Amino acid sequence: MANYIHVPASAPDIPKLDIAVDDQHYKAGALKLIQEIRPAWNHSLVKMKMFTDGITNKLIGCYVDETMEDVVLVRIYGYMTELFVDRDNELKSFRVLHAHGCAPNLYCTFNNGLCYEFIQGTALDPEHVSHPKLFRIIARQLAKFHSIHAHNGWVPKSNLWLKMKKYFSLVPNEFENKVNESRFIEGVPSFQQLQQEMNWMKKRLSSLGSPVVLCHNDLLCKNIIFNDKEGHLKFIDYEYAGYNYQAYDIGNHFNEFAGLNEVDYAQYPNRELQLQWLRAYLEAYKEFKGQGSEVSDNEVEVLYVQVNQFALASHFFWGLWALIQTKYSTIDFDYLGYAVVRFTQYFKMKPEVTALSLP
Repeated sequence: MANYIHVPASAPDIPKLDIAVDDQHYKAGALKLIQEIRPAWNHSLVKMKMFTDGITNKLIGCYVDETMEDVVLVRIYGYMTELFVDRDNELKSFRVLHAHGCAPNLYCTFNNGLCYEFIQGTALDPEHVSHPKLFRIIARQLAKFHSIHAHNGWVPKSNLWLKMKKYFSLVPNEFENKVNESRFIEGVPSFQQLQQEMNWMKKRLSSLGSPVVLCHNDLLCKNIIFNDKEGHLKFIDYEYAGYNYQAYDIGNHFNEFAGLNEVDYAQYPNRELQLQWLRAYLEAYKEFKGQGSEVSDNEVEVLYVQVNQFALASHFFWGLWALIQTKYSTIDFDYLGYAVVRFTQYFKMKPEVTALSLP
């Protein structure tokens, strides 16, 4: 299977609690979870904080100490997200990444979500990810992700094209809201054109020779937590994690330099910054794979071409995702506007990046 992820035998089992948490009135359900996970807490003193950065799920932090040194995160899955998120795969990815020191403790799952450890630190913004100190740490951490090997020599395959095809099949033909319907018709390419682009991408990008590795697949700025005090950096949120093209994961991250709420693709990293980032990444990747750390200019240039062309697939993927979310999500976010932005950028950057050729 393309998405086969092997959980090490040493990984602890994760309890599943038969509790459902209402995403609108979450306090009672969240408190039931806390009573199971933190029985020693004084439950009359539990405080809850809603985090508002996520646009797939709802996230609540539960704690009793004002210093917030021990915070349990309760993530409630977004409405109908099971259409495009494989929750079993997410759980496996979480456990694998934790076993390799790349993820926090996972306390339990429940009927419509999971609970896990809060990572102390600051969620990054677009202005942070291009900082020389930070982007080298980010590159190294992503290399660590990508170097987690498949089980028993199994050669993984990407399911990017299968997943994109599935998303395409889930995109609504029309919207009940007349304003959205008008925006959809005006701002989104026709289904025929989208199908043509998917066929073209699959043929073009699959031939670039990018290795298939264990990817995060959603490395936006807010999914990167930096602890300045301790000097370490972690990635969070693994619901889209899985085996994919190495260049896709990096290209997707470069697209996220533009931000989420006020998207600005002028922030997409220029060639000079990319070459520095990619060299730092390749040095770390080779080191983690036990292949030394010498990296040639040619290797960096190959990855540069692969990454910038795979960035097209990232735009397309999240454009389809946003159209599905427009129909189903209850989160206050302009998904349709976001879809238009992603498809517009896809067509804008396509001529430039397809002019690049492998050395």
